[in-house]
Amino acid sequence: MSRPGVRGKVVVVTGAARGVGELLARKLAARGARLALVGLEPDELKRVAASLEGDAAYWTADVTDRESMTWVAGEVLARFGRIDVVVANAGVATGGPFLDADPDAFDRVIHVNLLGSIATARAFLPALVASRGYLLQIASLAAMTPAPMMAAYCASKSGVEAFAHSLRAEVGHQGVAVGVGYLSWTDTDMVRGADEDDVLRELRARLPWPTNRTYPLEPAVERIASGIDRRSPHVYAQWWLRGMQSVRGYLPAFIGGPLGRREMRRAAPALARGTTTRRGLVGRGGAADESARAAEHHVP
Repeated sequence: MSRPGVRGKVVVVTGAARGVGELLARKLAARGARLALVGLEPDELKRVAASLEGDAAYWTADVTDRESMTWVAGEVLARFGRIDVVVANAGVATGGPFLDADPDAFDRVIHVNLLGSIATARAFLPALVASRGYLLQIASLAAMTPAPMMAAYCASKSGVEAFAHSLRAEVGHQGVAVGVGYLSWTDTDMVRGADEDDVLRELRARLPWPTNRTYPLEPAVERIASGIDRRSPHVYAQWWLRGMQSVRGYLPAFIGGPLGRREMRRAAPALARGTTTRRGLVGRGGAADESARAAEHHVP
C-alpha cells in the first residue's frame, strides 16, 4: 500500500526565507502540505507564507538557540495539532583558507549547519515520534567530498550526515524515518555569493565534470520534494550524486593529496594578494544571519 505523500501533512521547513527552503515550501504546499516556516528573516518569511497555497504560518527563530526552537516546536504543535515532517534546511557558508577565515564566521557555519540541525531535531523529534513522522536533514556533496577552502562547510555537512545516520538507527523502531538530502552546486544565493570570490570561483571551475557545474534550483528541489513524499533515506538533488557514494572512500586521499596541492599552489599568488581579507558568511542569507545576530547583541 503506497503512502499518500504529504497531502494534509504538517511540514516544518527551517531556512525557509529563500533558496532551497523557500522553493521547497512552495512545492510541498502545492502537493497539499500545511507549512510551518522557520527562519531569521520575519519579513521574508511572512512574504513566503502569504504566497503559499493552503495553510501556512511562520516563526522567527535562530536554529542554534535550543530554547527558541523548543518554543517554536510547541507553537507549531499548538497551531496545527501535529507535526509530520521536519526539513532541517537552515544553513550558512564561508570560504577561503582556514587561517584567513574570520574565526567567528567559521564557527558560525558549524553552529548553524551542525548544532542548529541537532537543536532542530531535539525540539521536533517528540512530535515526530507521536506522528511516526519523517525528518529530512539537508546535507551536501560537501559531506562526501572534502575540499580545500571549504573546511567549515565540509566539516558541518559531514557532521550532519553522520548525525542523521545515527539518529535513523535510534528512532526507526519508533516509526520515525530519517533521510539525508544531498545537493551539488545549485543556483542559490549562497552559491552565487561564494562565486563572488575570484579564487573560489576559479577553483570550482577547475573541478572535474560534473562537479564543476552550477545546477538549476527548480529540478533539484523537485527531487527533494519527491524524496519527502517517499520518506526516502537518501535524497539526491542531482542524478549523479547517487554514484558518488560508491567512490567517496577514495576521495579524501586524492583531494588532500596531488589534486589539492596542485590547485592550492595555483591559487597561492591570488591568495597572497588578499591575505589581509577576513572572509565572512557569503550571500544574502549570510548577511541576514550576521545582521540578526548583531541586532540581538546590540545594546542601546
